Amino acid sequence: MTEKRLPLSSSELKAFAEYVGTPFHIYDGPAIRKNAEDMKKAFSWADGFINYFAVKALPNVNILRLLASLGFGADCSSLPELKLAKEAGIPSERIMFSSNDTPDEEFMEAFRMGAIINLDDISFIDDVIRVCGKLPETISFRYNPGKERTGNAIIGNPSEAKYGVTHSQLAECYRRAKENGVKHFMLHTMVASNELNEDYIVETARMLFSLVDEIKRECGIAIEQVDLGGGIGIPYRPDDTAISFSSLGNRIHELYVEMIEKKGLAPLRISFECGRCITGPFGYLVSKVLHVCHKYKDFVGLDASMADLMRPALYGAYHHITVLGKENKGNDHIYDVTGSLCENNDKFAIDRPLPEIDKGDIIVIHDTGAHGHSMGFNYNAKLRHAEYLIDSDGIYMIRRAETYDDYIRTQLSEPKKL
Repeated sequence: MTEKRLPLSSSELKAFAEYVGTPFHIYDGPAIRKNAEDMKKAFSWADGFINYFAVKALPNVNILRLLASLGFGADCSSLPELKLAKEAGIPSERIMFSSNDTPDEEFMEAFRMGAIINLDDISFIDDVIRVCGKLPETISFRYNPGKERTGNAIIGNPSEAKYGVTHSQLAECYRRAKENGVKHFMLHTMVASNELNEDYIVETARMLFSLVDEIKRECGIAIEQVDLGGGIGIPYRPDDTAISFSSLGNRIHELYVEMIEKKGLAPLRISFECGRCITGPFGYLVSKVLHVCHKYKDFVGLDASMADLMRPALYGAYHHITVLGKENKGNDHIYDVTGSLCENNDKFAIDRPLPEIDKGDIIVIHDTGAHGHSMGFNYNAKLRHAEYLIDSDGIYMIRRAETYDDYIRTQLSEPKKL
């Protein structure tokens, strides 16, 4: 079981919502720091361990700076994400560029800034050489195990995925990279998303450690680092159980001793690219009830919409809901909790048991610290809302709310003839 806690007391959060206006996302900085430190401690046995925080999960430079101060890197998948990582002060050697269907200018910028380039396809070797003139001294390849592994509902089965190099291509990738001057080699995979089965992550480590041995035997190339990807889930539902970093670290350590150290393949650095499990549980979408409507069903209409949190509409994902001031009342009413978009799937919850809700109540939607604000959009000309960060000495605005002028800034009132 997972207790769904608020980042402030109910009365404090309600007062803050009334002060700044709703909706907004707010993040618990001290909890994020502690969680990041717990991950580092669990893998302290692995020299050079690093988590490249998945920027796509929460692309705010203030969050990236917080994590960078703890030694985290950045996992980037686009040119703006690369720029965000640099603006946050993350050193180039701690930036991983893992993209797919990559434009030439993004390969060029990653190469220019000295980021680690993680290639998604064997043909991209030629693309990087064509665009950059050569391969960087350090290269990584993303591995797709195909039918060897099964995925999950979010990421799908690897054999159906557009991501990664196949097993039959892998050795050739490393041979060609070495022939083209690469000195340092890494291996990466990403085969799950929001996975709460610890065994799955352990088996991913087993798969990569086995490939390290295979590549050494077939190519004579020593892999210096394996990146186990992200995919560690969070307990969105109260009856879910979080993966323990400590337990996971111990189990992977045991594998490392057996499969790497005893076979003479050490040292081998270990890394992840987790985003969701670092910040996800420590973000909250706070919204006000605008209407309570009684039709064929009972509907609670919020001033937030799926433009602020699209996971429930996109995946049917569960996000826990707290009604401030009514935490101790019984969940004896059934509601659909909705936004105001002109889309019938603009719903945060369907047939959700909640206490009786009144117009003006403040609703807190939990676990929005990853893939929440970052997946927002402007359909129906909805404006993006503010983000706040709780720190030990107060609450800071880390993104102001979007204005109408922001929304139309790129529109031309006088069309430009080309």
